[in-house]
Amino acid sequence: MDSKPSAERAQRPPAPVKIVIAGGFGVGKTTAVAAISEISPLTTEAAITSVGAEIDRVGEVPAKTTTTVAMDFGCITIDEDVKLYLFGTPGQDRFGFMWGDLVRGALGALVIVDTRRMDDCYPAVDYFEKAGLPFVVGVNMFGGELAHEPDDIRWALAIADEVPLIMFDARDKLSVRDALLAVLRNTFAKARAAAS
Repeated sequence: MDSKPSAERAQRPPAPVKIVIAGGFGVGKTTAVAAISEISPLTTEAAITSVGAEIDRVGEVPAKTTTTVAMDFGCITIDEDVKLYLFGTPGQDRFGFMWGDLVRGALGALVIVDTRRMDDCYPAVDYFEKAGLPFVVGVNMFGGELAHEPDDIRWALAIADEVPLIMFDARDKLSVRDALLAVLRNTFAKARAAAS
């Protein structure tokens, strides 16, 4: 039996896959990247100033003292074939101009929502619907509680039935892993459907 193909396979690095983690201000994007990344994540956290606090409405997330001003970056090897490169977007409206560059080349996105602040969730969902990039909506379970039923969340955000809606905890590595695997499954399902 020829062992050459398996030896060649062992020498190939995993395929790089770009995934975007997006959402509004303070929904848990930086936390999710930090929870799962196998490297020390690159973050662009800056202290929230009094001027920034007024613009970003931090009153709804009073414990938040820093904010992402450019992006978060991390990576995780899923298996010998796939390595995910994670790009977290800034959540404030004033940094929205950066999203196009961060999304370019991505295969899919995890759009994180905080159901305690539904109004802040619409722009990210709308962005990915218009961009045509496969995405999964991940409801961050702050404090382990669900503020609304999944069907009510789907209705409130006007999410199409084919867009997966999952519950996860951005602080928990395994929960973030499962959310990212949902993004991959959704992306591959869309690719297969487009190919048929």
